[in-house]
Amino acid sequence: MPAAIEHRERRRPQLFVFFGMIASGKSTLARAFAGRRGFPCHNTDLVRKELAGVSATTRCVEGVGEGIYSPAFSARTYQALLDRAERDLANGMEGVVLDGSYGRRTDRARVLELAARLGVAVVFVLCTCSDREVRRRLELRARDPRAVSDGRWEIYLAQKEHFEPPDELPPEQLVRIDTEAPPGVLLARLEDELSNRGL
Repeated sequence: MPAAIEHRERRRPQLFVFFGMIASGKSTLARAFAGRRGFPCHNTDLVRKELAGVSATTRCVEGVGEGIYSPAFSARTYQALLDRAERDLANGMEGVVLDGSYGRRTDRARVLELAARLGVAVVFVLCTCSDREVRRRLELRARDPRAVSDGRWEIYLAQKEHFEPPDELPPEQLVRIDTEAPPGVLLARLEDELSNRGL
């Protein structure tokens, strides 16, 4: 009986949140992780533009906190991610990946509330890198016509000033990863960490 309980607990659906600041590498790692696990991945940049009725690669060059990046539109975007995660889990998915900044404790709290209500395990993966690497990635992104994110250096600086560290998350729900390594290496490191936690 204990073995059966342990097995059932291990198979509990999982909700993974890849978060961090602009150009922190969260989306690259989230996509790779979701692909390996066979989980759906919902990204705030894609969902935001879908809700705005524009193509994913349309550049929305707006000021900080304006237009589709206003607090109201951002709240709508994050709610849409929660709705999609709930739908996927209700449809029997073993796991779901959410990918966004989640720089406010209130947004992270709503993820925790959803996980508690649905009885699923939740892990936040905080992606970080140096300012120099962020600038390099943003410069590359600005030249890429396929880029979805509208992140720019000035937006990064503003986000850095207001990003709320995840001090409220207990160690068992938080993984920190420095993304200044090839995606394959990062994915292996993440899988090792999660394996050590039985996830």
